[in-house]
Parts: sequence; structure tokens; C-alpha cells
Amino acid sequence: MLTSEGFTSFPLRMWEKVLSKVRRAVVFMDDRCAEALHWSGGAAVLLEAGATNVKEFSSFEACSADEPKAVFVVSTLLKGRTVDTIRDILSLSHFQYCVVVTAVAHSVHLFANNVTTDMEGSPVFEQFEEKLCEWMGNMNYTAEVTHVPVVFAPVSPHLLLTPTFAHLFPLLAPDLVSINSKRPEKKRFGSLVDVDIHSLPVELQLHIKSLASGLNSLFEATGTREESFAVGPMSRIIAGELSSHPQSKNRRKTAANKASIIFIDRTMDLTGAVGHHGDNLVEKILTVLEPLPGHVTDAQVDILELTSLQRTPHPQTALAPGCLAQTRSPVAHSLWEAMLTSKHKEAVMEVRRQLVEAASKEKLPIKMSMGRVTPEQLCSYVQHFRGNLGVLESHCGVLQLSLATAQTLRHPSLPRWDSCLAFERLLLQALGDYDFPAVLRQLLPLMKPEGATNSTTTGSMSREDEFGPDELILLLIYLYSLADEAQPTKRGTDGEVEKLERELIGALTLVITREPRISLLLQKLTGCSTPEELTTDRVHSVVEDLFESLRGLSHTRDHLKQLRTVYTASDGVHQATHRPLLRQILQEVFHPDKPECPDIEYMSGGLTDLLKTGFSMFMKVSRPHPSDNSVLFLFLVGGVTPSELRLIRETVAMHKPGTQVLVLSTRLLRPTDIPKLLLTTQRLTPDIGV
Repeated sequence: MLTSEGFTSFPLRMWEKVLSKVRRAVVFMDDRCAEALHWSGGAAVLLEAGATNVKEFSSFEACSADEPKAVFVVSTLLKGRTVDTIRDILSLSHFQYCVVVTAVAHSVHLFANNVTTDMEGSPVFEQFEEKLCEWMGNMNYTAEVTHVPVVFAPVSPHLLLTPTFAHLFPLLAPDLVSINSKRPEKKRFGSLVDVDIHSLPVELQLHIKSLASGLNSLFEATGTREESFAVGPMSRIIAGELSSHPQSKNRRKTAANKASIIFIDRTMDLTGAVGHHGDNLVEKILTVLEPLPGHVTDAQVDILELTSLQRTPHPQTALAPGCLAQTRSPVAHSLWEAMLTSKHKEAVMEVRRQLVEAASKEKLPIKMSMGRVTPEQLCSYVQHFRGNLGVLESHCGVLQLSLATAQTLRHPSLPRWDSCLAFERLLLQALGDYDFPAVLRQLLPLMKPEGATNSTTTGSMSREDEFGPDELILLLIYLYSLADEAQPTKRGTDGEVEKLERELIGALTLVITREPRISLLLQKLTGCSTPEELTTDRVHSVVEDLFESLRGLSHTRDHLKQLRTVYTASDGVHQATHRPLLRQILQEVFHPDKPECPDIEYMSGGLTDLLKTGFSMFMKVSRPHPSDNSVLFLFLVGGVTPSELRLIRETVAMHKPGTQVLVLSTRLLRPTDIPKLLLTTQRLTPDIGV
């Protein structure tokens, strides 16, 4: 029987293929593969398999004469920078045996080399093996190049992420302009719905083909025939590429199991991604704690309280951070799952319970207290474990998750979460009561630089619960993603909106340039690492680009027929609300009458489905329905939030409890990820090693 455990164990089985190659070898690994391994046991599994060392995949790394074997694990094509880096390392070392593992399939390498026909064997890999021997200095040395799809990270029993595709994001209106600029005027696309894979830049085509290949490997390993559905332009392209993948056609003919997979564009509902409505502990942890260096999903945890070191201005230089991925301890892994899918209060209580239980096993003098869980309480419990190496080693997973919880609860920026939630509710109500210019005016008083003296506004950052640039940017995205749907722009107000946008651009530019401390989000948006680098011209340009992306957000659902609204206006009794698109999709999928939703497009039919569509005017034709199968995949292109994971679990439990739902996504989203993804130039030209 097909189960979700069979799919979540797939990444581990793929890493076993890599582990079989690493005995007595120095392993070089890029960040994306390292993050995938991080959630499958980490570097420890490499060392346990016999690796002598693990190093960064960098031209500045090398090995000594007594280290004759190297294994390279990369997420990219064997072209361009990737090849240069391997050559640099080999030329500076003394290897006699070299293995290169790439997560990109040989078929994608053929396409990257303009070879569109199927070829026997793996000629690209074979040619690269000869180059490896040449760079090692002896053609009689051993070289091996192979493909292993180490693209999935099992973050939880029901969630697989793809760190390799973390920056893959649905196309936006500015991307359509860029695509059309390279096409003849008569062949330009009218909307993003019309864009096909062949019209995309080669880099993005390769990225999508590589993702489709990884998904095909997942289904092939579990003997699964998938029925693909799509909601959104980018999802249509990915689902279509999976359906037309050469190997998937043969697999679907012989596969014993069946499953449904629905691809959903993140841009169909950004309100749910940037809103602060989620009552989830992990969402808050990811928001306030800094990312683990080199990682997209995990956060770094300060573990100084587990040591006897004194706190200094720069303790990070003396102590490596802890993290959220606790794959080595079943108890910690269970706690992480509870934190990920439970309500905030329930998760915090579970953290305390597990901490007390761990102390009880070690006979530490901790008493379970009732009432509200405080960060001070958790830290006082943690300190009882300090100084005992055996105890620390046994419970380090639970201790790191407990410290992450405590550090989040006492973080100075956490009060802004509730402030943002309150203002978002005001915006929801205002969107139904006033026209868009009037709602935009409500944001202007908030945009005051730090130090501004105005007692009637909340724009200064001098108080913990007031809005800084990060919160202001998120509120803009929240507002624009609902604006035209809640209150369609009336004729004659376009000029007023443009004037207000110019005022907002100027005000936000001033707020950012006056920042004494530059946040991680602002560093990503502006490319500046210090406040001194924040010139007015640079910031103004970034804010203008942001507004260009914002203007199209309200129209991402215009092509939908049934699911085009995520906003419910106030009726005088009930307040205005945001209706998550994900919940609407699941309600359609699990409707007892199985109605055909025109917005959930069936993508696996190919020519046969087109013929059926043609005959449908003469006879009744039934297409597959997403609820036909007992296993359902939801692939959110662009990221999923922890709150949405709980929403999925609760909706499935309410409508069809027996269905196994596995969530796939490119990343676990922080709200502050969205502004960077809206601006990134990598949407059309992602880094895949070309």
C-alpha cells in the first residue's frame, strides 16, 4: 500500500547511494546539497560512512598528498562555474580517485548542450570523467560521474522541501514585460497564462526540467503513477513538463500505485504568506531568529546558555550555533513536528513538557509548574543540564528546540507581530469600506523615520511594538495582494493612486535611509551590509522596483473563474476576512459531489485528453478528479508557511480523514522572504551552473 512514509524515506535512500562512495574520501559539497543533507542526518552520516573530512565546495579549498580520494556533491549542471571550481580543487590537490555526484539528470545535461534527442549511455558524464583524469594529472587514475537526485529535504513526516529550487518563484507582471521584449510584436503574450516553457530563458527552462526530473525520480522509486493538476501559470508549466518527461511516460504505463499532485503558484495568495494571522510557534521562530548560515530554511539558535562561556559582544565567533533540524533524536524530531503543526500555545506547552521529561530521566531537580510558559522558565530549566556532557549529548535536540522557543518568546521584535496582526485586520475592514486611495493614505502616517517626533503615529522604531521598514514592506504586500479584488479601482482614481504611490515611495525611501541598524531583509533587498552604504538613489531604485511588482499582485487571480477571490467583505455582522486559497482548493477537492473546478486544471491527459475535450460536446466525458486517489500531493511553487501546514492538516481531517496528504514545496517561508522573491532577478535566470 502506498504511504506517505514511502515518499519521505526517498531522500534517505538517495543519500545512501552517495554514502556508498565516500569511504576514505574528502567530501566537497555545495550549500544546496548540504542543506538537503542537513535534514537527512547532516555531516555526521558522511563521517560515519567513512569520509575523512567534509569541506565547502570552493576554489579556495584543497587537500594534501595523503588524501588521495575526493567526492564532489553538487546541485548544479557540470558546466560553467561548477566545472571551474572542480578543476581548481583538483589542480591544487593530489587526488588519484575522484567521484562527482550531480543532482541534475543526464537528460537535462543533454538539453543544456543543445542535444534534444535521446542518446544511449551517458556521454556527457563519460566525457567529464576523462576531463577529471586529465586534471588529476594521470589518465590511468579513476574518475566516476553519476547522477543522484539529492534534491529533497524531509523536514517533517509530511513535508518535503527542495533546497535546490528554493529561489524558484512564480512569474510576475514585470517578467512578462521582459519575456515580451524579446519577442516579435505580433507574437507577444497577453498574460502570464499564455506563457509556455519554450518562451522562457534557457536557464529557467533547465531549472524547471531539473525539478520535473527530480519529481519523476520520486514517483519512479515508489512505483507511482501521478495525476497532475495545476493552479497558476508557473504550476501549469511545471506540471506539463512532468507529464511530458521522457521517463515519466514509461513509468505511468507500468506503475502499480496512483496518486494525485496539485501544483499551486504561491502568487495566487500572497496574503497568507506575509500576514501575521498564523498562530504558529515555528513561524515566529523563523521570523525573529536569523537564518542558519548557508541555509534557506533552518534558523540559528544561540546555545551559549548550555556552556560556561561568558557572554561577549561577539559570542558567535567562539561558539557554533544550534539549529532546528534535529534528525538524530526521535524525541526531538517528534517535538519539532508538534511545534510545526500545533497552535502556538499548545506547542510551547509541549516544549516545556518535553524539557521536564528529559530532566526527569536524568534526575535533575526540575519541578513541573502550571500556568503560562515564560522564556525565563524555559531558560532556568535548560541551565540544569549545563556542565554534564553525557546529559547534554543525550538531550541536545530537545535543548536546542527549547532554547529556540525561549529566544523567540523574549525577542524584542516579537511584540510587533501582534501590532501587525491588528493593523492587517484594520486594512481588511478598510478595503471593503473605502476606495483604494483612501486605504493607501492610512499607510502614510506609519512611514516616519526613526527619531521622528509625532505622538499621533506609530512610524518610529523607538518602541518595540511599532513598525520598522520590514513591517511596512510586508503591510504593502498584504494590501496590494487584496486591493483590486476587495475594491476595484474606479475610473478617475488612477492618477490619485499614482500620486499616493510616489509619496509612499519617497516616504519609505526616507525611512530606510535613516535606519541606524540594517535588517537582514534590507540587506537582501538593497545589497548593502551597512547603513552607510544605503544611499538615497540605491534605496529609491529598489523601492520603485518593489512597487512595480506590487501593482500586479491584485491581478494574479484574474484568469481564475471560481477561485478568484480570497477576500470576504464585512456584512455588518461579521468582520471582513481573508479566505486562504489553499483551504478553498482543498474544499473543492474533497467536496462529496466531486464537482469539476475549472481552476484546478488537469495536466496529465496529453493528446488523449484533448481528443476527449473535442468529443465532450457530443458525449459526457469525465476527467480524473484530485480526490480519486488515497494519496494527495500539494506542491506549492514558491514556498509554504508553517501555518498553512496546520491548515492543510485540519482541512483534510474535517473533510476526508482517510486521505494521506504530503506537502512538497520549494522552501519553508518566512514572511520576510516574500519581498526578496518579488524583486529577485533569478526568477528568469536562476543559478543552475550554466
